[in-house]
Amino acid sequence: MKKVFKGLIVAAAVTLSAGVCLTAAADTAKLDQLLEQVKKDRTAEGRMNQQREQEFLSDRADKQALLNKAKAEFSAEEARGRNLTKAFADNETKLAAKEQELVNAQGTLGEMFGIVRGAATETIGGIATSNISAQYKGREDLLKKLADAKELPTISELEELWIALQTEMTESAKVAKFEGSVTALDGNAAPAQVTRVGAFNLISDIGYLVYNADTKEMQPLVKQPESYVVADALNFKNAAAGTVAPVYIDPTGGNLLRLKTQEATLEEQFHQGGTPGYVITVLLIIGLLIGAVRWASLTAAGAKIKSQLKNVNNPTADNALGRILKVYHDNKNVDVENLELKLDEAIMRETPSIEKGIAIIKLIAAVGPLLGLLGTVIGMIGAFQVITLHGTGDPKIMAGQISMALVTTVQGLVCALPLLFIHSLLQSKSNSILHILDEQSAGIIAAHAEKEKA
Repeated sequence: MKKVFKGLIVAAAVTLSAGVCLTAAADTAKLDQLLEQVKKDRTAEGRMNQQREQEFLSDRADKQALLNKAKAEFSAEEARGRNLTKAFADNETKLAAKEQELVNAQGTLGEMFGIVRGAATETIGGIATSNISAQYKGREDLLKKLADAKELPTISELEELWIALQTEMTESAKVAKFEGSVTALDGNAAPAQVTRVGAFNLISDIGYLVYNADTKEMQPLVKQPESYVVADALNFKNAAAGTVAPVYIDPTGGNLLRLKTQEATLEEQFHQGGTPGYVITVLLIIGLLIGAVRWASLTAAGAKIKSQLKNVNNPTADNALGRILKVYHDNKNVDVENLELKLDEAIMRETPSIEKGIAIIKLIAAVGPLLGLLGTVIGMIGAFQVITLHGTGDPKIMAGQISMALVTTVQGLVCALPLLFIHSLLQSKSNSILHILDEQSAGIIAAHAEKEKA
């Protein structure tokens, strides 16, 4: 049994040893494969690195060639720049010498050149904007050429300058008619006969014209002057040759007419009064209507009373005196005191209808200036608000509020003045009617008292 057991142990040991040897052999094979793979990878990476190194060296060579080329070009440009600088300096020296030669050669002609340029520069603005240029166009072109010239003017150019200046002087003393194109405010141009009054004004059938130097066109004013001024201008334009006719001229050549178009019309000034101005106007109209109605009523009442005075024995009820006389005829038998009371009562009944509306006119006449003062205060408050927001740099910003302040003051006074006169007239007329009634009443009472005594 021991031998068998030992044999089994020996067999087991041999088997185990054989298994370990097989496992070790397998691991060794794997390691060999891994080693071979590492060697292959190292060889491939070496070839790749070598290829990359070759490419880098090739690129570096190209870049070096480009750098060398750029340095060469830079050196060439530097040399060219030095040559150009030297050439420029040489040319400057030559140019200065030539200019000095030109000055020496010109002699006294240089002074003439300066005079010609100065004359052209001084007169170019006046001739370009002159109304004479509307008839004689293109004169400023030569002046611009002479003013900008760098060389001596030719004889022909000097003659043209002479003619241009002489034309301006000669034509400024003439009244001439010529055919021209007038550009309307809507941009449409139409032929028209134009009368030129020296260098002052241009007149056509539509009134005064202005010459636009920028567009070289004749244009009508945006707003013509007063009708009587335009009427005199049209009469002057249509006057026969050799006749003398008055005309208004603008000594500035049209600048005053342009400023005139910016003036506010009476309607625009009225609207500048704003709400206070409208209220004042409404009150004035109401006052005038009341005044007209009351004047007509008192005039009719006065006429009827005068007619009644001619026939006091036959009183009628269509007038105040007739109604008072009727009271007397109805109370002839009462005593003097009662008759006097009844007549006073009749006069008191007539007084309100005679004085009706007169107090309202007086009230409106008093309220009008107060509303004007209110508008003045409102306008000044607005002006100070504008000053607070925008300062005093531009007076035009405050012009609207100041205009409101002044216009409402004027409107208040315009409302008060006629209404005061109307109130005075109506008061005088009503007092005269009441005086007639009082006078007739006193006469009736006196006559009745004499009858009682008799």
